[in-house]
Amino acid sequence: MKKSERLNDMIRYLNGREFFNLSDLMKTYHISKSTALRDIHSLEQLGMPLYAEHGRHGRYGILKNRLLSPMIFTMDEVYALYFAMLTLEAYQSTPFHLSGNRLNEKFENCLSPTQIEQIHNMKKVLQLESYPHPHASPYLDRILKSILHESICQISYSRGQQHKTYTVQFVRISARFGQWYAAGMDLDQQQYKVFRCDRIHTIEEHSSLPTMPLDDLLQQYSDRQQSDHSVPFEVTITAQARDIFDKEHYPSMHLEIDEETVIHGFYHPGEEDFITDYFIRYGQHIQSVQPDTLKKMIRDRIHRLLDHYNQV
Repeated sequence: MKKSERLNDMIRYLNGREFFNLSDLMKTYHISKSTALRDIHSLEQLGMPLYAEHGRHGRYGILKNRLLSPMIFTMDEVYALYFAMLTLEAYQSTPFHLSGNRLNEKFENCLSPTQIEQIHNMKKVLQLESYPHPHASPYLDRILKSILHESICQISYSRGQQHKTYTVQFVRISARFGQWYAAGMDLDQQQYKVFRCDRIHTIEEHSSLPTMPLDDLLQQYSDRQQSDHSVPFEVTITAQARDIFDKEHYPSMHLEIDEETVIHGFYHPGEEDFITDYFIRYGQHIQSVQPDTLKKMIRDRIHRLLDHYNQV
């Protein structure tokens, strides 16, 4: 273990203690007494509030009401954390109350000038492909809060020209290609539904209604993902089309690669347009489609598109 990594781990190890001995560090990190003494000196230089109690049973103490000292990051850890922050720029909204600029500023305060220069250079050459959406999702924080508090919400939701009100206990938030989605139990229909978060216009919690424990809700949601009414499919694609699948696919799909490359999955009634549009993007890379109803939907969709462009 490098010294920087050892000191970083040592800060976390000692932060939960009031006192420690040299032997504690020597045994935990397999270091000599002289190395342990140098590490303690380094911790003091980093700002960790240590003091020594001398005598026959001497030991080191850590001042109470202390703040956790700044972490020490390896360069690989710096790159990984900075890359994770860059991914937030793909989303106009997040479930967290934070400013990207402020987060970046606080992160850089933990780094040395050399590390800051290196991450700035990395940002110049590392291009993160994102799919920005113009519509914000202002209620992500309240959806997340309702999930953690196991509460029920009444939301107003629009899709095209349709506006509806739903009573929902949300169970999961997910993000794909710059867009946020929230899954939950529609209590009126007793069905799980996925809502596009930017289409939620109002949200109110209803603490008086009975709720389901989160763990039970998550288990039920997982069990019902593929219901008796869902339609399974198998679509064989060329090996070259694997890149299309890797760039975009959904939890209801998985890829099997053996002698053939096959997308297995299912869709629910009402998702016919969605699944048809998804497979049209594979173009001539599709080699076979099962069931025939899905093949017919794709073929009909292509004919409608052809008719449209013949009239343009």
